[in-house]
Amino acid sequence: MELHEFKAFVSEDDNFEIRVITHAGSRCYQIELEDETGGRHMLTQRGKPMLFRTLDDIYLELKRSGINRAYLVQHDAHDEMIGREAHYHAPLTSRMPLVF
Repeated sequence: MELHEFKAFVSEDDNFEIRVITHAGSRCYQIELEDETGGRHMLTQRGKPMLFRTLDDIYLELKRSGINRAYLVQHDAHDEMIGREAHYHAPLTSRMPLVF
């Protein structure tokens, strides 16, 4: 989902969840939106995934889009390596609320 599509979606709809995905061993963050149908959309810019270096950068971008709450989710590649479902796909057990 492109940044302008993201902002339009947020302004028109209120039934969604924002997740900030962090990858173990990496210092990059990504924004994922899950809509009311369960569809997951990564935030992109010019067709490429948007990566953020700090949570402050995430906060600024989300605030500009009218978002003031999200969930931080840790992605651990170890789960996938041993054949287990990725931990961050079970958001109720793997997320931490962020309020800014």
